[in-house]
Amino acid sequence: MVKPIPDGYHSITPYLVVNKGVEAIEFYKRAFGAIEEYRHISPDGKAIVNAELRIGDSPILLSDEFSHDGGTEKSRSPKSIGGTAVIIHIYTEDVDKIFNQAISAGAKEVMPVTDMFWGDRYGQIVDPYGHIWSIATHKRDPSKEEIQNAAEAMFKDMASSKA
Repeated sequence: MVKPIPDGYHSITPYLVVNKGVEAIEFYKRAFGAIEEYRHISPDGKAIVNAELRIGDSPILLSDEFSHDGGTEKSRSPKSIGGTAVIIHIYTEDVDKIFNQAISAGAKEVMPVTDMFWGDRYGQIVDPYGHIWSIATHKRDPSKEEIQNAAEAMFKDMASSKA
C-alpha cells in the first residue's frame, strides 16, 4: 500500500518559486546546509522544473518561475512580485551559527538575532531570491501569561516611541 504522506515529508512542505533556480540551490546549500535530493531540469536545460532539498529533517521543494499550462496563472518569485507573503521558519540547535552562515552566503539581515520574550533566540534574513527566513533556537519555556505580558509591554513601548 502506498503511503498518503511519503516517508520524510510532513503535512506541510514549503515550495519555493525562484528566479535562477540553479544558483538558489547552491545558495541554500551554503546558507543552511541543504542537501539536494534531486532536480528535474526543463527540456531546454535552462530552468529547474522541480527540485527537492532537505534542510535538517524537512524537505523544501523548489522551481524556477513558470506558467501553469501556458495560461495566465503563473508561479512567480518574490523578486518578480516585489515582495513575499510568506516567511519560512527554521528551528536549529545554533541560531547564531546558521544566521551568520546565511549572511556569509549572501543573505541580508532583516532582524538581528535577539533573545525574544516568547523564549526563542530569533532573527530574520532575506535570501538573494527574495524569500524571508526566520531562524531560531528555543531557549526557554515562558508561561502564556509571561508571553502575553511581555507582548503587551513591547507593543506599548512601540506605540509610545511613535508618538
